[in-house]
Amino acid sequence: MRRFRKAKIVATLGPATSDETAITRLFEAGADVFRMNFSHGTHEDHKKRLDIVRALETKYGRPIGVIVDLQGPKLRVGRFHDGQAELASGSPFRLDLDSQPGDATRAELPHPEIFAALEPGMNLLVNDGRIRLKVIECGADFAETEVVNGGTISDHKGVNVPDAVLELSPLTEKDLADLRFGLQLGVDWVALSFVQRPQDVAEARKLIAGRAGIMSKLEKPMVLDSLEEIVNLSDAVMVARGDLGVEIPPEDVPSLQKRMVKVCREAGKPVIIATQMLESMISSPSPTRAEASDVATAVYDGADAVMLSAETAAGAYPTEAVQIMDRIIRRVEKDPFYIQQIEASRHAPEATAADAITAAVRMVADTISAAAIVTFTSTGSTTLRASRERPMVPIMGLTPRLDTARRLVLAWGVHSVHTDDVQTFADMVSLSIEAARREEFASAGDAMAITAGVPFGTPGATNILRIAWVE
Repeated sequence: MRRFRKAKIVATLGPATSDETAITRLFEAGADVFRMNFSHGTHEDHKKRLDIVRALETKYGRPIGVIVDLQGPKLRVGRFHDGQAELASGSPFRLDLDSQPGDATRAELPHPEIFAALEPGMNLLVNDGRIRLKVIECGADFAETEVVNGGTISDHKGVNVPDAVLELSPLTEKDLADLRFGLQLGVDWVALSFVQRPQDVAEARKLIAGRAGIMSKLEKPMVLDSLEEIVNLSDAVMVARGDLGVEIPPEDVPSLQKRMVKVCREAGKPVIIATQMLESMISSPSPTRAEASDVATAVYDGADAVMLSAETAAGAYPTEAVQIMDRIIRRVEKDPFYIQQIEASRHAPEATAADAITAAVRMVADTISAAAIVTFTSTGSTTLRASRERPMVPIMGLTPRLDTARRLVLAWGVHSVHTDDVQTFADMVSLSIEAARREEFASAGDAMAITAGVPFGTPGATNILRIAWVE
């Protein structure tokens, strides 16, 4: 099941892809990592899907990554008389803590933390930004606003607060229960919603305690104030353009996406571009040309992965969506301009022995036309350094730890292999050659560039470069 591309595909599982046949088709079509969205479905549903994924691992002998995506806090207005009301642009509208049903003049907003953060002049967005309210006056339990963009407001519609940082943990009681369940199942990544500050990531890290990788979802504009710190504290990042696109003008999303990818690549952290990538394929067997271009742009920028959401979770053409995404990625990666882009966007290595060795491995592999770069790693750091270099040859990430192997599936250009542990350098070389043959990366006469850290099992100790020839 070798993939002949470097960027990875994340597919979301849901009602349309819940049985063994559907999930197997997604994997065979090209899905590398599966996402379970805990905003929907029961624990029983998710366990059933995860069991199928783990059975696929055994069947195909290839690690598969699994992401649990936590819902995060949901900020919503209360109820309305008759279920809805019509707000006219330019009219006043009051939000408060009164639980009485709302109308065209007022509504309940049962979130005192929002009122605590508001200031006059700030904006509130309702129903995915369709309704915009400007704060005129506010206090601890109310906000008098002016309707900037009117429309129909109805029961429990979502509220976004783009201009303020809320004193609100990203982990609700539901999230904590979901997190405990996901960690018991042995998921590989936890996607953290509603990240606003570095402290939010630090809070999650204490709870997860190394049992899964932390994936911060960048969906709030205030993360830009501490973007580098949030990325550095995270193990991976998801650029969640759906919520991000609600809170900032649409014309700002492309440039922010490129900035976020750039910061992640500099830090060597895997980055996923998500939301609305092939959205028309929820109901159509083919994407629009603009959607194909959107996927291609993420690949040209060097993102580690692109993600399908409702397209595979609830769409009518889940397998076709993965197949088309796979074709788009492979077509881009054959483009000479893509190679130029990757070469031009490569970042200088840090002044460490590990980075120096990894940069040298890439150059050696290119010079001798190696069949593959082989990295031997325990924690994944050696392999992620190699991925950060964006070499043109494939990377085989060998590790004796299954949890590391599964997480590495997400990284750009990495073919992850769960293998036996080694004690000597000679063992590592022979194991690398054996794996390269078995996984169809190399045959007799091919060269390989091998890197590792000695003593074996020492985190971050990449200090060995070896050229080996397949006999």
